[in-house]
This record gives sequence, C-alpha cells and structure tokens, in this order.
Amino acid sequence: MTAKIIDGNAVARHVRSEWKKRVETLKSRGVIPGLAVIIIGDNPASRVYVRNKVKACAEVGLQSEVHEFPANVAPEAVIRRIRELNQNSAIHGVLVQLPLPPHLEPRSLLGEIAVDKDVDGFHLYNVGGLVVGENNIFPPCTPYGVQCILEYEKIPVEGQNVVVVGASNIVGKPMALMLMAKEATVSICHIKTRDLAQYTILADILVVAAGCPNLITAPMVKRGAVVIDVGINRLPDGRLAGDVDFERVKEKAAYITPVPGGVGPMTVTMLICNTVAAAERKAAKNAGNKNPVTV
Repeated sequence: MTAKIIDGNAVARHVRSEWKKRVETLKSRGVIPGLAVIIIGDNPASRVYVRNKVKACAEVGLQSEVHEFPANVAPEAVIRRIRELNQNSAIHGVLVQLPLPPHLEPRSLLGEIAVDKDVDGFHLYNVGGLVVGENNIFPPCTPYGVQCILEYEKIPVEGQNVVVVGASNIVGKPMALMLMAKEATVSICHIKTRDLAQYTILADILVVAAGCPNLITAPMVKRGAVVIDVGINRLPDGRLAGDVDFERVKEKAAYITPVPGGVGPMTVTMLICNTVAAAERKAAKNAGNKNPVTV
C-alpha cells in the first residue's frame, strides 16, 4: 500500500476559490473584508508568515494592513493599537503574530482583540465555544484547516478512532474538540505520554502536532490510517521536516500530508475564511439580520 499524498496547496486553492465568491458578494454590497496583522520584532519565520498572509489576502480580494512594532515595545503601545483596530469599521479581523518577545504575555494581548474580530480563534470566548459546541465562533486556523482537508478528501470522521499527538492550545486541544464535535472517539497524547505507540497504532486518523521531527515512525501507524502531519521543523542541514517519518509511513498509510505543502497552506487559507465570515457577520448585523453567519 502506498498512501495518497494530500496536496494541501490544491485544497487551499479550491477553498479560496469558493470563498472568493463570497468576497465578491460582499463587495457588491459595498463591503471589503479587511485584515490587520500586528507583528512585533524581527523573527524571520514570523515575517515569512505575515508576507504569506498579505499575499493570500490580495489573491482573494481582501484588504490587509501590517502594523509593525520593535521587539522592545511596551505592552501598552500594542494594546492601544489593538483597541484602535477594534473600533475601525474597515477592519474585520485582527491578529497578533506569534511568537512574541519574552516580555510580552500572549494571553493579555490576545484577550484585547474584540471577539467578533478574533479571526485566529485564540480568544477565550472562541476557545470556550469549541467546548460547548457553539457554531457562531471562529475556529483556530490550523485545526480548522485539518478539518477542511478531511472534508475535501471525503474522509469519514464519525465513529473513527482519532489520536491527536500534541496538546497545545493552538492545535492539539482545539483539534480534539473539533473532531469530538464530529462524533469521533478522540485520544490526546503529549510529551509525557508513556509508550506513545500503543495509542497511535489504534488510530484510524492520526493528527501529529508535537514539534518533534520524525517522531512518528512506520511501526507506530496502523495500516490504512489517515496521517495528518501538522509539524514543521528545521533540520540541521536546513531542510524542513514534519513530525512523521514521511517516506516510510507513506508506505503504510492510506492518506498522508507532506511537509511542506500539506497543512501549512490551509492555515493561511482558513484565516482568510474567518476574516470573510467576520465581514459577513458584521454586514448582516448592520442590515438587522439576527441570524449569525457560521463558518
């Protein structure tokens, strides 16, 4: 068996083309979705991510702004800018690019973003909404992208055994909640899980977001499993690698995502989707429509 390699770029193009139609509908009503990105410091990876977000906005027809601050910026200055963007009617989505310099507390800054503009899905309201099954929220972009990949490939989730390796607030925990909402049976593993293989070998769907290159080897994977590799790691020789031993696991899995070119393109795409949905909700509210737009 050789796995079908899921082309994240192709899925992203399909999703963006569908949401571009929604952007055009908004524009016909005089609404241009707007995204503001705050970047602090000179982290090279962060700058690449921000450039990709700006480029994606332009491709789909969104307006975007980048607000840059030096690494030593006082937290009050960033909070002041976030509050200004919260009040800006031309901006429908606000995000703070992570990671932040050590003197800045992510939770305090992210908590300042208005709930209806939290297109990264990190606000406590949106996270709590995942727990209680609220539809009118913005899902975090990376797990939202994984869910979209599964739907695009018509991979059933209901009743499946799913193992999520990694318990971060950004990927692992929300991913588990989103799959539970689809009636999967979900196990969450993390850095202190003993005998990780005894869990992963049972997974019909294995989602790995641990930040450890080649953590998942072929003997740890059930034959015919769906393997979604969220990890992205820079090896000493400069190459990028995921958390899964791709070359060997692909000979055992039914589906697998590569790194790069798998989940990565979907993360930016789902940010676009959340921003467009935020603009739609604002337009519906202005028109007096009480039925919220769901993503």
